[in-house]
Amino acid sequence: MRLRETSDLWWKTAVVYCLDVETFMDWDDDGVGDLQGLTQRIDHLADLGVTCLWLMPFYPTADRDDGYDITDFLGVDPRLGDVGDLVRLIRTARDRGIRVIADLVVNHTSDRHPWFRSARRSKDSPYRDYYVWSATKPPDTSDQVVFPDQETGIWTRDDATGEYYRHRFYRHQPDLNTANPKVRDEIAKVVGYWTELGLSGFRVDAVPFFLADTAKGPDDDLEDPHDYLRDLRSFLTRRSGDAVLMGEVNLPYDQQRQFFGDDDGDGTSDGTELTLQFDFVGMQQLYLSLARHDARPLAATLAARPTIPRDAQWATFVRNHDELTLDKLSDDERAEVFAAFGPDEDMQLYGRGLRRRLPTMLDGDPRHIRMVYSLLFSLPGTPVLFYGEEIGMGENLAAEGRMAVRTPMQWTAERNGGFSRAAPSRLPGPVVEDGYGPRHVNVAEQRLDPDSLLAFMRLLARRYRESPELGWAREVEILDQPHAAVLAHRSTWDDGSMVALHNLAPEPVSVPLELSDCSSEGAPVRLVDLLQPGEAALDARGRTTLELPGYGYRWLRVVHATERRLI
Repeated sequence: MRLRETSDLWWKTAVVYCLDVETFMDWDDDGVGDLQGLTQRIDHLADLGVTCLWLMPFYPTADRDDGYDITDFLGVDPRLGDVGDLVRLIRTARDRGIRVIADLVVNHTSDRHPWFRSARRSKDSPYRDYYVWSATKPPDTSDQVVFPDQETGIWTRDDATGEYYRHRFYRHQPDLNTANPKVRDEIAKVVGYWTELGLSGFRVDAVPFFLADTAKGPDDDLEDPHDYLRDLRSFLTRRSGDAVLMGEVNLPYDQQRQFFGDDDGDGTSDGTELTLQFDFVGMQQLYLSLARHDARPLAATLAARPTIPRDAQWATFVRNHDELTLDKLSDDERAEVFAAFGPDEDMQLYGRGLRRRLPTMLDGDPRHIRMVYSLLFSLPGTPVLFYGEEIGMGENLAAEGRMAVRTPMQWTAERNGGFSRAAPSRLPGPVVEDGYGPRHVNVAEQRLDPDSLLAFMRLLARRYRESPELGWAREVEILDQPHAAVLAHRSTWDDGSMVALHNLAPEPVSVPLELSDCSSEGAPVRLVDLLQPGEAALDARGRTTLELPGYGYRWLRVVHATERRLI
């Protein structure tokens, strides 16, 4: 096992944890989470096994879109602290072996950003071409809106000049014009600034949208939008050789592959664009499989994953900070998932997703929940967790839209979940109140319980980090077995190989397996369980039968007689 290589491409075996500073820990008790509070809680993340911390926007904001409407790309929201607090967080995290990345939101700004305020005052403003304008009324664009409950089109008339500005998202978030080289220079300045202060990369928001205008201007020196993404990656690499761009690209696999930058698609060269991409397609098929108790949709999707550059990686997840989008499913498939996990209209959002967390969708069944997270960590790729997943937090449907899953972190059973000692009315959002609230779900109690979900997530993170074949496997090998509800897959890299079994149904099954490359005439090859005591021996033809309880799971390392790895 060439372990020395895993430190060079650290992102291939990272454990990523996403959080919003505003809702994580309030240290000065003003009701808003802050960088000081996050720093004080960094050992919780280290103990969990996190190696990469992803910060949602911490920049100054008009706060009409939970921080994604930015008024200053080079600052820190004063409610959260200042630049010195951020640097102190980065340094403290690094001491614990945790890199820090942050959201790079460059598709748009807030309409209160100084650039847009200047741009809307006059057509002669030096910032006018920082945005996208139309002198004539655009045609109907109701089919292009991202938030259909809030907007009826992507163009809004600006009274000052009588022209229309474009906004793919909300009207208070005008789109930046990346066809303008000056805008691209500003973005490079942002990337360079935060990298110099210690960030190890960025999660890039809405990548296809912010590339859409590039290479379309008459004076643009780029011929293809992907040229810009390559330039951005090259610039970041020059500033910090091991920094990453983790991109949000919710497209079908054949289009998504292009954003890695391996044009011929053979996976034999290094990528030149995004370092990691979220596997939205696999995530959506996972939920379809869970709804059906049938692993075949997920298995077929994993087998269809395109070959990616050898230094690139898929970012896998079961939940994130947005609605759980199901837009790549058919209407009938989406209806199946809605019926299983969000039958009430209030649980759904935009007609395409769910605003719930996993434990509530699975009715709090600990077997089911643990099976899903075991599956997440066993999939080839880099697992990404959203804050609170490690303890099984639920959502608060009383909160508006996507804010239902962005509730304050639950540290203790005390008021406000130990997040803050301020009055509840001063918090950024309501705390979960039902059986998933702080009295029942919190970090303090689970830290002392060896059978808690938190303890189980620690085990998964540790075993994942000890099994680099999960991050470095070139492809997913789906193993033949007779049960539709069972996903049996194998990950192999160099001399390391692991078999993972997951039963997506509540009924127990016996799973026959045959590993043809493990046949032997001498000492039998063993399958050693990594999550619980036990092992199974393969016969001379590489065959065995394994028992799985309802919603059962097993990680089995393939161990030969000459094995030198610690089990």
